[in-house]
Amino acid sequence: MDVIYCYDGSLNGFLSCVFASYVHKEIPAGFHSGEDVLYTLFDSRTVPTNPEHAARVLRKVAALSPEAALLLRRGFLTCLPEKESHLFRFVAKLLRAGPGFLQNRSDETLFPIVKAVQHLHGEVHLLKGFVRFSELGGVLGGEIAPKNRVLPVLGGHFAARFHNERFFLYDRTYKEALFHVPGQSVIRPLTDFQMAPPDETEARYRLLWKRFYDTIAIKERENPRLRMSNMPKRYWSTMTEFQGEDFFTPQRSPEGVPAPGAPAGISAPGTPPPLAPSAPGSGP
Repeated sequence: MDVIYCYDGSLNGFLSCVFASYVHKEIPAGFHSGEDVLYTLFDSRTVPTNPEHAARVLRKVAALSPEAALLLRRGFLTCLPEKESHLFRFVAKLLRAGPGFLQNRSDETLFPIVKAVQHLHGEVHLLKGFVRFSELGGVLGGEIAPKNRVLPVLGGHFAARFHNERFFLYDRTYKEALFHVPGQSVIRPLTDFQMAPPDETEARYRLLWKRFYDTIAIKERENPRLRMSNMPKRYWSTMTEFQGEDFFTPQRSPEGVPAPGAPAGISAPGTPPPLAPSAPGSGP
């Protein structure tokens, strides 16, 4: 019988689906998560999240191969299309045949997951340099718009780097935020969010950074293709150096910020993209 498994979208929820498939002795035709209405000719089965069942599945996978357990956890964070089906086949093959196939990176079950996890790690590496924080009333705040769900991996980098700071990092794509205070970090859903406008001091720092970026550019060596390779355009919407005038306007001030005491810069090569819309809603 072809059946679609409906779950809550969490890793524990997916692992509960794996457990349920063995209980019911069936292979799901697909998976559905979220609040969107499911339109399908298949039957559907709602699988409640059971942390105990999820832990049993993860322990079994880790006992067979710690590498497979890491691929499973990281693979679930990727933007791989139909990732649940790929991961289900991966776990089923591991349980059926053992970990030997993990030595063959071209294996048809393993390859899509390895490639997706490599893409996740590559995006995490880029964002370590592309995240821009602002000082907002004693708290550092930043935004990202990644393809993969990077916060569970990226958060550890910034928690270690700014371990004595209070900061948050909001993910526009997955509507969640990492909150950090000294000694503790947590990721929470945050559907409605809008970054607070800068005060006078923060606005000046933002303008200084943009002026620095524009000044170090060498017009005669302009190479847009190389810049797009090193700094993909899809990350520009959250980077200070590519923002419009509103981004540099301080709170409660109708006028722009006066130019800081820095030399007049040469404009950076290329035309900055239009200002991306802020995440909807109100602040945390």
